[in-house]
Amino acid sequence: MKRYTVLLSALALAVSAGSAFAATDDLDIRRLNSSLDQLSSDPALGGYAQAEQARAREAINQMAQFRPKDKEHAHYLYIAERRVDIAKAMAQFQDAQAKSSQLDREHDAILLEASRLDAEMARRQLEQQRAQNQMIQEEAARLQQQGVEYSQALEQAKAEGDKARQVAAAQAKVANAAKKQAALAEQAARAMRDASASDGAADPAPAPKKKKSGGN
Repeated sequence: MKRYTVLLSALALAVSAGSAFAATDDLDIRRLNSSLDQLSSDPALGGYAQAEQARAREAINQMAQFRPKDKEHAHYLYIAERRVDIAKAMAQFQDAQAKSSQLDREHDAILLEASRLDAEMARRQLEQQRAQNQMIQEEAARLQQQGVEYSQALEQAKAEGDKARQVAAAQAKVANAAKKQAALAEQAARAMRDASASDGAADPAPAPKKKKSGGN
């Protein structure tokens, strides 16, 4: 019993080591993890998009369950790449929102300071701040739209994958039916040839008539 337990433990360690090696040997996993680690360690963006970063980690872990040569690997690789892109875009968007809020607070402070400054100077500073704020808001809106497009592309990829599997199954059924019809046609042709051969052997040719002698 003790020997059996030791063998099971050794087998479990071997399987675990093999899985870890396969995951470590996958260059796509290394690349995506490195990109996500770079985002999380970024001092400006790392604190944003925590939920999107977690979903990207989960997608990478799902991909790690398959070897690079498995067909599922490419599917989950696409999902993981899109999740990482969405996490980056969302972090940039949230950072832009925070900067926009900061600019709004600075804008309010400038209005208070403008009462103590020359009216023309205060107006120019305000216009500059508004222009910068408008640029940041436009960039934030673009990043948000990009995140929506990534999500839509992900859903479309899932739908196309399902449709491709259905088409492949239908084509396989048609091919199998064609093979069966060809086999039946060949059997029918063979039966007709055998029947023709049997009819020819049952009806022998008539014997030639003897010629009459000329003396009679």
